[in-house]
Amino acid sequence: MPNIKEKLSDKHSDKERWEEETLKPVTEKRPERKESFEGVSLEAVDRLYTEADIDEIDPKADIGFPGEYPYTRGIHPTGYRGKLWTMRQFAGFSSPEDTNRRFKYLMKQGQTGLSVAYDLPALMGLDADSPLSEGEVGKCGVAVSSLADFEVLFDGIDLEEVTVSQTINAPAWIFLAFYLVVAEKQGADFRKISGTLQNDILKEYIAQKEWVYPIRPAMKLVIDTFEYCKDNVPRYNPISVSGYHIREAGATALQELAFTLRDGVEYVQYGIDRGMDVDEFVPRLSFFFNAHNDFFEEIAKYRAARIVWAKTMKERFGAKSERTMKLRFHTQTAGVSLTVQQPLINIARVAIQALAGVLGGTQSLHTDAYDEALALPTDEAALIALRTQQIIAEETGVANTVDPLGGSYYLESLTQKMVDGCLDYFDKIDGFGGMVEAIEAGFPQREIQESAYQYQKAVERKEQTIVGVNKYVMEQEISKTDILKIDESVRDHQLERLDQTKSSRDNGAVENALEKLKQGAEARINLMPATIEAVKAYATIEEICTALRDVYGVYEEPAF
Repeated sequence: MPNIKEKLSDKHSDKERWEEETLKPVTEKRPERKESFEGVSLEAVDRLYTEADIDEIDPKADIGFPGEYPYTRGIHPTGYRGKLWTMRQFAGFSSPEDTNRRFKYLMKQGQTGLSVAYDLPALMGLDADSPLSEGEVGKCGVAVSSLADFEVLFDGIDLEEVTVSQTINAPAWIFLAFYLVVAEKQGADFRKISGTLQNDILKEYIAQKEWVYPIRPAMKLVIDTFEYCKDNVPRYNPISVSGYHIREAGATALQELAFTLRDGVEYVQYGIDRGMDVDEFVPRLSFFFNAHNDFFEEIAKYRAARIVWAKTMKERFGAKSERTMKLRFHTQTAGVSLTVQQPLINIARVAIQALAGVLGGTQSLHTDAYDEALALPTDEAALIALRTQQIIAEETGVANTVDPLGGSYYLESLTQKMVDGCLDYFDKIDGFGGMVEAIEAGFPQREIQESAYQYQKAVERKEQTIVGVNKYVMEQEISKTDILKIDESVRDHQLERLDQTKSSRDNGAVENALEKLKQGAEARINLMPATIEAVKAYATIEEICTALRDVYGVYEEPAF
C-alpha cells in the first residue's frame, strides 16, 4: 500500500498533469481574461483547488460533523432542518410612534425578531434637546431620550414573546435598563426574556467612533451588564461582538474575523477577571458579522469563526461546556456595498450576500433594503428585503441539508487560510498585551485604514469592479427611487415629550438616583441596579451619561 507521502505526491502530480495536458493547450490558444484574479480582500485566488490544497486538513478532526467540536459545519446537528434562522430586520426611524408602527408592519409580514436602530444623539449618549443633537434627531434611527420614549416604542409588543436586538454601544447599559423596566411594567418574567444588546465598545474605538468614556471605564460598564444578566436575565445576550462595523470601515474579511474574535477574547478575559466562571457567562455572548460580496470568502469566514472560537475557549480558557465553545452569530448584508447608482440592482447584491450568510450557518439575518444608500428604507424596500430572506428559506432548497458546501476543496482551503490568518493576528495583538492595549496603540485602526486605502485604489484603477459605478455605467439611472424623508418636525415632537417628562417626574428622586450612580462609580460596584432606579425615575440618557462623566472623564482619540 502507498504511504502518506506517496499519496500526497500523487495529489500534487495529478494537478501538475492536468495543468500540462489539459490546461496548457487551451490557454496557449485562448489566454485567460486577466493576469490575476482577486477577491474583495485583494487576495489572489488560484485557478483550481484540488485535494492537494487540503493536505494539512484532517477531515475528521478539522471538518467533522455538524454539532460537534470544533463546529466547522455548524453548531446544530440539524442545521436549518430543525429551525430556520431568525429573520431580524433592522428598523428604526423618526419618532417612537413611527418605529412602533414599522415594527408591527414587519411582524405582520412574517418577521420573526425585532432589531432596533437608534438615532445618532442616542448613540452618543445625548438627549433630543441637546444643542449637539440638532439636525440629527430621528434621522438615522429612532429618537429616544428617556423611559417615556421606550414605553411608546414597545407599546403593544410583548417583550416576553418577541426577541429584540438593540444596536447601541456607548450608553448600552442604560438601554438595557430601559428595556428591562418596560418589560417589568408589562409583567414579563426576567428569566423568560430573550434578546440581544450590541454593547460592543471595543469596535467603537476601532471603527465606528461613537463613544462617551475612556476605554477602561467603558469596559467596566460592559462587564457590569454581563454580571447582571447572568444573575437576573439568564436568557438575554448582553453583548453582540460586532465585526460588521469593522468591515464597513474598510477591513478585509480576515481583519473582520480576527479583530472581532479577539475583541470577544478580551471581553471573556475581563469577565473572568471580574470573578465570573467562563462556562457561566460566555454562552450568552453572541457575535455579529458582515456579509460582503466575495461569496466563498464570506462563507469561509463564518466557518473559521466557529473553529477559532471553539478552540480558543477550550484551549485558552479551559471551557468545559459545549455551549461556551459554540459561536452564535447574526449576519447583516454589507451596507457599504450598496450603490446610489442604479439602486435597484442592490436587490441582487443583497440576495447573494444573504445566501452566503445562510450557507455559512448564521443564526439570524438582516437583509439591507435596496434604497439604503440613499436614505432609510421605505416600507416597500424593507418588505422586498424581508421577502428576499423568505425566498432563500422557502424556495431555494439550501435549508434542506446541513452545510451543503462542506468538503469543497476551495472552501475548506479558504477556511483553513482564514483560521491561520486569524491566529496570526491573535499573536500580534497578544504581543501588545491584549486588545485594549492594541487599540490604545492604534494597531487595528492602522490595519483597517491601510486595507480601505488599498481597496479604494483598486476600485479607481478598475481592478475591482463595482457594477454601475466603475463599469456598466448608465447616463440615465434604471429608475428614480422614492426615498423616506425625515423632516424636522420629529425633533419638535420629541422635545415636547421630553419637556412633559421632565415637568411631571419627581426631580428630587432623579437627583438622588444620579448621585447614587456617581457614588457607585466611585466605589467601582456594578452600576446596573442604580441605573435601573435612575431609569424608573425617568432620568434621561444624557443626564445619566453626564453624571458618570464626572467620575470617568471623556475620551478623545489620539492621532494615529
